[in-house]
Amino acid sequence: MTARSTPEEGGDSADDTGPLLVPAGSGGAARPDLRLLPDAPVTRFAPAPTGRLHLGHLVNALYTWGLARATGGRVVLRIEDHDRQRSRAELEVALLDDLERLGLEPDEPSIAAFRAGPTPYRQSDAGDRYEAALRGLRGQGLVYACDCARSTFAAYEAEHGRAWRGIGCPGGCRARALPEDGSAGLRVAVGAGTERWVDLLAGPLADEPARDGDLLVRDRVGNWTYAFCVVVDDARHGVDLVIRGRDLLDATPVQLRLGRLLGREAPPRYLHHPLVRHETGRKLSKADGDTAAGSLLDAGRTPAELFGLAARLAGLQAEETPIDPGDLAAAFRS
Repeated sequence: MTARSTPEEGGDSADDTGPLLVPAGSGGAARPDLRLLPDAPVTRFAPAPTGRLHLGHLVNALYTWGLARATGGRVVLRIEDHDRQRSRAELEVALLDDLERLGLEPDEPSIAAFRAGPTPYRQSDAGDRYEAALRGLRGQGLVYACDCARSTFAAYEAEHGRAWRGIGCPGGCRARALPEDGSAGLRVAVGAGTERWVDLLAGPLADEPARDGDLLVRDRVGNWTYAFCVVVDDARHGVDLVIRGRDLLDATPVQLRLGRLLGREAPPRYLHHPLVRHETGRKLSKADGDTAAGSLLDAGRTPAELFGLAARLAGLQAEETPIDPGDLAAAFRS
């Protein structure tokens, strides 16, 4: 079976929780077999401060805290602010406020630690860790500068009638040996072949790490990329169970390969949960301002009601039966 992604999530008005949102599926497809999960796993909740927490995040939080508690595991909180242009300090504050209002306390670190100042669990405070990882890859001869833009990939597709696929990039940048002078992005040659894994919901999967070209690890304006940061972070934070939405299924093979190149001996297990969508099929989005958790709480919804709603939308239960935030494992008991 080959991995193929489906879109993701969103957040804002109380009216949007009615017929405008549709359940992702039914319990069998949404609830993992707890016997297959690692014992006492370390998982993580990792929002980006580019918007408010929304119902899509609540579905992810339900899976993350619920499965961690059901298996004796721990939840790491990480702030993924690698995108310096879009991340905003006031949105991080809002995320932390929403987590507290929802009754979600991570095991590591505390929410107070984020409020206190720099922490290794905030990506913008961990640049030295990413530099060290990059040096290791450079030492293997795998890093090269790339001046390809999205328009380069689009031009290739227009000319050849298909998207770029496989190792390298349309501009042949590795062979051109461009200088790493800050004017170009940086890619890692991840190699050919196939990665195989068993998703804890989707089952056995396989795909090419370089299906869309070599991995971009730093963009042309100097931002570390999501795919690079999360692999480095999951290894240094000891995360062995990655729980995320099915829109990120396609990211798995290159992250498995990158982890191996960085020296991770045992890869994490992956669970890609169903996504919440509008009835049109459109995924929820921060940009839409749909179903924001803070707005729903302000409108009088309780955290238990919101997690009950999230469970229904994820296909974990047929009704919006409230689920206490202190017992999210209840959503995964058969």
